[in-house]
Amino acid sequence: MPDARKSDAAPRPGTVYLVGAGPGDPGLMTLRGLACLRRADVVIYDYLANPALLGEAPAAAGRVYVGKSKGRHCMPQEEINRLLAEHARAGRTVVRLKGGDPFIFGRGGEEARFLAAAGIPFEVVPGVTAGLAAAAYAGIPLTHRDYTTSLAMVTGHLTSERDLDHVDWARLARGVGTLVIYMGISNLGEIAARLVRHGRDPQTPVALVRWASTPRQETLTGTLADITARVAASNFQPPAVIIIGEVVALRDTLRWFDNRPLFGRRILVTRAADQAEAMLAPLRELGAEPVSCPTIGIVPPPTPADLDAAIARLAETDYLILTSANAVEAFFARLQAGGRDARALAGVTVAAVGPKTAEALAAFGVRADLIPESYDAEGVVALLRERVAGKRVLYPRAALARDLIIRELGAAGAEVTAPVAYASAVPPGAAETAHAALANGLDLLTFTASSTVRNFAALLDPAQLAVARAIPVAVIGPQTAATARELGFTVAVEPAAATIEALVAAIVDYFEGAGAQRSAPGTQHS
Repeated sequence: MPDARKSDAAPRPGTVYLVGAGPGDPGLMTLRGLACLRRADVVIYDYLANPALLGEAPAAAGRVYVGKSKGRHCMPQEEINRLLAEHARAGRTVVRLKGGDPFIFGRGGEEARFLAAAGIPFEVVPGVTAGLAAAAYAGIPLTHRDYTTSLAMVTGHLTSERDLDHVDWARLARGVGTLVIYMGISNLGEIAARLVRHGRDPQTPVALVRWASTPRQETLTGTLADITARVAASNFQPPAVIIIGEVVALRDTLRWFDNRPLFGRRILVTRAADQAEAMLAPLRELGAEPVSCPTIGIVPPPTPADLDAAIARLAETDYLILTSANAVEAFFARLQAGGRDARALAGVTVAAVGPKTAEALAAFGVRADLIPESYDAEGVVALLRERVAGKRVLYPRAALARDLIIRELGAAGAEVTAPVAYASAVPPGAAETAHAALANGLDLLTFTASSTVRNFAALLDPAQLAVARAIPVAVIGPQTAATARELGFTVAVEPAAATIEALVAAIVDYFEGAGAQRSAPGTQHS
């Protein structure tokens, strides 16, 4: 009798998910789309899908690009269909990631018909189509009861006179309030002329929106009568969505996305990867395009023996000084490794260098007893100098930390134990990330520690370093500023308080000032 557990039958086909990636902002991806991506075995994606979304797929998932690139056209649709079928028939979960919505000028309908005919299971996951996003992010309501209640979405990808002749221009010109035209920049002059010829007022407002919902978004406005000349004068390039209708006039009062204080600014963030989001997120909210380039990563010291020995003497310790969230993490990791917890700090006065370090402490159930007015080593010394004579002080520190606290508190009569709790290293791939960021243009470099400045400079060759030195720099405190100046950088932003919140606020003040010139994309045209 054959073994029922064994079979030579082909695997059951995997499901193909036709997923709309949205217009550009990865935050506009649907929850269902993300869920599909996160369990994909292979992702087949177009050039209009935000590359950041690929990071949501499992690391082991295959990634196949089928869009346009310099020097080559899109992969033929028949070849894409073959890929979908090949992977699905191998039993894989396939995500076909498409910019915008798969069923709005995305050829998703063709792919769905192919899959249905081939007997391959599929699901369609809608996305925010570019036309809707372009209008919303440009401050243009596509419908408004005081202006129009009708809307048409039309392809402008008309490759011949015959294609143009087949469009019902009279109905589009007179029967629809708002027109949203995809892929129409190359035919814009003919489109505008035919609409006017069939009855549309030549003074009808027009907006062109490029790279909608991203910090690179550009908006050009005009009328049917002059928009073609404006495009030529400004060298406005595709891809862009064309919006035609009286509602375009509302942009002046309803624009919200491209008038944020840091809109279009490309800002390099050099913090460690696990800490960068605290700075990346507020910069994004203010309209910037932050570029994460971690130049520092936190690693344990060669041996924890010195820190473990110091922790063993906590009962004899009077003060614990913690000068970063990294120090907090390292200290409690070794405390817990020894089978102890926050109760071991009973009777110890805990000093945190600033509110962020205090927050890190709170996560372990410990409240900072002391926080200096100045959130740096100088502030710690000023706070404790008159308190520590004859006292034992534990100061878990970074491998390359300054000796200021050790020296000054020792001179004040304290017995200072300063074991190395953590060290720093340059993450793999940092050089490539830094080189690409510089090549693509930056408006500002940011540094939150002297080590990030030194490491960044060390990643660059002399020509790249010269480019970097011409870019203004924002730093979090005086020591970082001193290091930046020592290495030839121009410090343009230094907040009064050494916090990320204060640094971001100071960056806004700088760019809103008269001296800051824009060097990144994101130009707005009138």
